[in-house]
Amino acid sequence: MLASDFIRRLDQYFPPGLAEADDPVGLHVGTLDKEIAKVMMTLDVRPEVVAEAIREGVDLIVAKHPPIFRPLKRLTLNDPQNKMYSELIKHDIAVYAVHTNMDIVENGLNDWFCEVLDIEVTDFLQATHEIPYLKLVVYAPTDYGESIRLALEKAGAGQQGDYRGCSFSTVGEGRFTPVGDAKPFLGNLQQQEVVDETKIEVMFLETQRDHIMKALLAAHPYEEPAYDLIYLANPPKQFGLGRVGELNEAITLADFVQKIKEVFQLDGLRLIADTPDKLVKRVAICGGSGEKFFRDALKKNADVYITGDVYYHTAHDMIAEGISVIDPGHHIEVLCQTRCLALFEQWKQEYNWDLTFIEATQDTNPFRFY
Repeated sequence: MLASDFIRRLDQYFPPGLAEADDPVGLHVGTLDKEIAKVMMTLDVRPEVVAEAIREGVDLIVAKHPPIFRPLKRLTLNDPQNKMYSELIKHDIAVYAVHTNMDIVENGLNDWFCEVLDIEVTDFLQATHEIPYLKLVVYAPTDYGESIRLALEKAGAGQQGDYRGCSFSTVGEGRFTPVGDAKPFLGNLQQQEVVDETKIEVMFLETQRDHIMKALLAAHPYEEPAYDLIYLANPPKQFGLGRVGELNEAITLADFVQKIKEVFQLDGLRLIADTPDKLVKRVAICGGSGEKFFRDALKKNADVYITGDVYYHTAHDMIAEGISVIDPGHHIEVLCQTRCLALFEQWKQEYNWDLTFIEATQDTNPFRFY
């Protein structure tokens, strides 16, 4: 199986177009034009993770954090980070990053956080994207209608709310006359052909267009399929960073802190609050370094905001403006490893892939509590 085939499905779930501007998602090292047999999921790409990938015979690493976040100035191998890149290239291991698109997408990392913390999501912390819908109208021989509908469904077309595979079909007559250098699937040159055809209509998000069209052209038997792509006046789909939601019942901030420590198996965390005994029910959360969004949490009337890497002076501003903040660290994003592995295994069964998926076992959290 080609790495590009796997990444096509990955991008379908985590569309790169949802990433924040200037976020270097996508391929960082190697090529996707190669056969793969083993894929590793990791939060970070560090030398110890690469060493593990080499030992395990990994062909492709999928990482939450882009390994090359800022441009390299030199590739001298006495630098440990550059040495790591050279090891990846030497052992033909490709690295592909899924960063803020994993945070923003529906049923992505921030939703997984809310799930494990029993937070019922009601809103975004900050809206980021409005993606319009397109409708594909395609004409095909009736005998191929079902296979084309299935191919479009597998590519992600026809997803409407809690329903998948939504489409509409009508049957009629198609007419065409092959001319010139045409190599018709049906009919003969210079002779009009009349064919029983099915008209298939499906809708999808604009960010899925390239993937959907590749699936259509691969499944359609005609040399030159007839189709229309139409922008819809339906309200666009909303996406955003972070989540806001409600706990089942109000609990003290101190008890909520304890729950977070237990869920994420933390020895300690940082609490920014002057009243740890206050009751909290409405919660805002943003994985990673989300301190700059604390005023959005205030606007959403959150009782408490969960995010990582809070800066000293920003913490003073948080207290002054009256919001309690829990900083469990950046590394809680490691939750993405098990959740993505479960997705990969699901796709493996669905598409009958001959692939092995593993989760990085190296602890890349740079902080320890004593």
